[in-house]
Amino acid sequence: MARKYPVYKGLQRPLIFKGFKGKFIYWGIASLLTGLVFGALTMSLVNMWLGAMVLIGFVVGGLLFTASKQKGGLHSKSRTSNIYILNHYGRKNLV
Repeated sequence: MARKYPVYKGLQRPLIFKGFKGKFIYWGIASLLTGLVFGALTMSLVNMWLGAMVLIGFVVGGLLFTASKQKGGLHSKSRTSNIYILNHYGRKNLV
């Protein structure tokens, strides 16, 4: 006799990790990796202390940028206040 187990399907919500949701998790990871790469390059080519400052700057700046973009929503769209008239061929004319 086969056993049945309940399956958790996530309730159609975005993945959340440390306050970042959905695609912004990847943006945060990208800012961390970018900071590590540029910090390591600066440390090896210029100076250890300058490299540490570059690393901290990239990581903190990237995470702050990601947090500010997340406030716009997962599917942020540009909203224009213009009026467009579509002609028969699908071209847009700005009024």
